[in-house]
Amino acid sequence: MSHEEAGASSPHAKIVRMANQIGAFFRSKPHDEGVAGVAEHINKFWEPRMRRQLFEVVDSGGTGLAPLVLEASSVIRRPTAEQERTPPA
Repeated sequence: MSHEEAGASSPHAKIVRMANQIGAFFRSKPHDEGVAGVAEHINKFWEPRMRRQLFEVVDSGGTGLAPLVLEASSVIRRPTAEQERTPPA
């Protein structure tokens, strides 16, 4: 079963799919560069609400997430409640 299929029925299936697509792109890079690339992309382009949903998956065991995404989660910024209340500039 693929990582995408594993999380297909969860309430966070879209976040899992999106994160895994980013992971798939960076999988061809050297490992450390791939981990950094996933984290950098998510930190730059995902709004706090999306990162919160990602961490809900990570904190509940990471079901469906690719190993590269799980490893990158240690350097992805966790959003604060204030960030989620503040609309993007």
